[in-house]
Amino acid sequence: MVKLDIFSDPICPWCYIGKTLLDRALESRPDHPFTVEWHPYQLNPDMPPEGMDRRSYLETKFGGKEAAFEAYKPVVARAQEAGLDIAFDKIARTPNTLDAHRLTHWAGIEGRQTPVVAALFRAYFQDGRDIADHEVLADIADAAGLDAAVILKLLQSEADRDEILARDTGAREMGVTAVPTFIVAGQHAVPGAQPVELWQKVIDDIAAQIATGT
Repeated sequence: MVKLDIFSDPICPWCYIGKTLLDRALESRPDHPFTVEWHPYQLNPDMPPEGMDRRSYLETKFGGKEAAFEAYKPVVARAQEAGLDIAFDKIARTPNTLDAHRLTHWAGIEGRQTPVVAALFRAYFQDGRDIADHEVLADIADAAGLDAAVILKLLQSEADRDEILARDTGAREMGVTAVPTFIVAGQHAVPGAQPVELWQKVIDDIAAQIATGT
């Protein structure tokens, strides 16, 4: 198997698009060699714990309403190309994602990481749910087959907060400056939401190398 490390944030639309395109490539190559692991990277590491009004956040980040609209036009276009109808109108707040990353970490321990990541994306981008809310995160955990009561108790504690923050910092020190960033076999970085065809070629090239022993 070949490790595919993915640095991502569940409120990053490009990460959602990138995962969708990767998933299609993996589905088209059911014998793909990848073992996937998701890693924390907060787009907004200084976000207050309670989050921010989304409109205020976007206008502050991009310098006004018009600038925010222009910045998101390519996101909307690429999402539509990927067949994703992101419900931006449902998203009222931009959350702090530290607890969502903690949940993703715990899901990885239980072998349920990718389903939880998928559920976090759907909850935020399709349903407009607050993925900083502990009850929402516990509900996502429950639907993925984790013990919601245990997850809720962990979320209400300081469990693994420092580890997630350290891993986030470590990613930046390693050179990850934007997400999604995919790292193939611990050495080849693939940045951004890449098309299905690129991932299919990567998978086919790896399969050929394995077959020839190179």
